[in-house]
Amino acid sequence: MNIASLVSTFAVFLWVGFMVVLILVVVAAWRGRPVKKGALIILVIGAVAIATSLLSAGLVWVNPEERGMVISALEPQGYRTVALDPGLHFIIPFAENVVLYPISKQTYTMSIATNEGDVRGDDSISARTSDGQEVLVDASVIYKINPDEVPTVHIQWQDRYRNDLVRPVSRGVIRDVISQFSVQDVYSTKRGEVSGMITEGLTGQLGANGVELVEFVLRNIQFSPEYGASVEQKQIAEQLAQQAAFVVQQKQQEAQQAREVAKGQADAAVTVAEGNAKARLINAEAEAKALELIQQALQDNPELLTYQYITKLAPNIQAMLLPSNSPFIMNLPSMGLTGETGQ
Repeated sequence: MNIASLVSTFAVFLWVGFMVVLILVVVAAWRGRPVKKGALIILVIGAVAIATSLLSAGLVWVNPEERGMVISALEPQGYRTVALDPGLHFIIPFAENVVLYPISKQTYTMSIATNEGDVRGDDSISARTSDGQEVLVDASVIYKINPDEVPTVHIQWQDRYRNDLVRPVSRGVIRDVISQFSVQDVYSTKRGEVSGMITEGLTGQLGANGVELVEFVLRNIQFSPEYGASVEQKQIAEQLAQQAAFVVQQKQQEAQQAREVAKGQADAAVTVAEGNAKARLINAEAEAKALELIQQALQDNPELLTYQYITKLAPNIQAMLLPSNSPFIMNLPSMGLTGETGQ
């Protein structure tokens, strides 16, 4: 309880006490037993009650979340141009009075749900898009009275600013902005731009009337059943297309994998073939080199060929006939015969 309320309460008690004392003094005088100095007591209590009432009528307490609009019979325009700030103030009793206005944040909600908005029932905003589609918009407007514009709000709107300013201006701006976009834009790609344009419009129009926009909340956008069904069908088609594209991509990956495997196998076969060819080439070169060495050896020692021929004969041959023109006869090794020499 603030000081102004305490003074006002004290004044009420004084007036009650004044009436009680007055009744007691009158009754005592009527019974022939007048109260000593009763009239003086009544005058004193009455004077204190009047002074307290005057003081109470002149004291005004303004809370921190409020501003006071002073209506004055002494001002040429009928009001003070500057609102009262928070705290205790004194005005001229019975010539001035104060109307308090809240400057804290307030919210006005327009919703399709029955019990969510400030108006019971469906209070959403019906709007038409640029391509003729009807949409229902749920929105909340968070605002506050500009402390420096309290006199303006009082003169133009009094306590009607909520229903006669915030509500119609909000609904009008929302409809105007929605009409500049197609339903597809509102639905998906440009919802943020829509919200930004509504915020800009509300800031200008409410600000011109002494009300500050704190935030605009685009709660929900609901479309007609026909458009909702078409959107659902489109989404299903897009999902099927994405699934088909995924299958095609998967098949392409499998084909690419098969090509890589075949390429690897072909490369391996080429590598093996090249290895075999190189091996055969090396063997051929070795054989050619060996033949070359044998040929060289035979040229240097012709008897070596005869020796090689003899070593290849069967092991049980003990003697052999040579042509008459053979230059020499070689003795064959003995196969275990003993006791006969030179015979």
